[in-house]
Amino acid sequence: MRLSDFDFDLPERLIATRPAKPRSSARLLVAQGDAITDARVSDLVDWLHPGDRLVLNDTKVIPARLSGVRRRTGAAGETAASIEVTLLEPRADGCWTALLKPLKKMREGEVVHFSDALSAELVAKEDGQGVLRFNLSGEDFDAALNAAGAMPLPPYIAAKRAADDQDREDYQTVWARNTGAVAAPTASLHFDAPLLKRLAAKGVTFTHVTLHVGAGTFLPVKVEDVTSHRMHGEWGHVSAEAAEEIAATKAAGGRVIPVGTTALRLIETAARGGAIAPFEGVTDIFIYPGFDFRVTDALMTNFHLPKSTLMMLVAALMGQDRIRRIYDHAVTEGYRFFSYGDASLLLP
Repeated sequence: MRLSDFDFDLPERLIATRPAKPRSSARLLVAQGDAITDARVSDLVDWLHPGDRLVLNDTKVIPARLSGVRRRTGAAGETAASIEVTLLEPRADGCWTALLKPLKKMREGEVVHFSDALSAELVAKEDGQGVLRFNLSGEDFDAALNAAGAMPLPPYIAAKRAADDQDREDYQTVWARNTGAVAAPTASLHFDAPLLKRLAAKGVTFTHVTLHVGAGTFLPVKVEDVTSHRMHGEWGHVSAEAAEEIAATKAAGGRVIPVGTTALRLIETAARGGAIAPFEGVTDIFIYPGFDFRVTDALMTNFHLPKSTLMMLVAALMGQDRIRRIYDHAVTEGYRFFSYGDASLLLP
């Protein structure tokens, strides 16, 4: 299985830099068997059945991108340098791993000031990343980070424009509640309160799980033999209540439909024993064609990058030939791609 098997030509103009307004007005490609239908996310209620269960990732994105200043005093007096920081994940010792630009110009022990309230000391350099110890913790840290930070937009959006205040709303799901992600579960961005209300009235039920999406979700696959790729790890939690709800839906003949690849990866991790079970820990599950799905019956997801692990995941669910036809259709019909783009409902 070669990396080139998951490549396709994507016109630059189809990369979305802002989401549809309102959220549920985004386009929805419905692939059911060999049939492809063009719809809207607001039509989702017409494609789901009473007794279906949507699995929703309730992680909350932090404003993980920070701009700061490092000051240094030498023989020529004080000099200052701008330092750009993207937080990656918290560590057990209270520090954060982070990307620093330029990391080479920072010395261990030096402090970066982000605002009057927030600063961080570089305590170590590891594998091209920095380890930062902030001057605040707990709610004080959260408040200072919210004031000083910007939303960590994906590289393909950040290359086109800077994050702004609108992204604080746009790049967060309406049900976000567990802080810890540095990237959004983007399929979930299409849902708003009116759509959720209509789905509930139809008899569709909802289960919340948590997977803190990391920056590793944007890492490219660098090996030609995709089966040798090593996935990044992300922390997730499936509660006993969530596992029971999913199991009950399966037993009753309803469909379990994760919203987004993050929710899918998490529940399939929790079901590796054969049936869904409570789970808490780090998952590095890698889903590619040949994968044995234990609980997933369908998937709602955005359109993904060529040659990405997410392309491999949707190919595993739908089949490589079928997913190629789906993506050919999406490109031909001008669907908007990636985090702020349109959605697909994949029904094997």
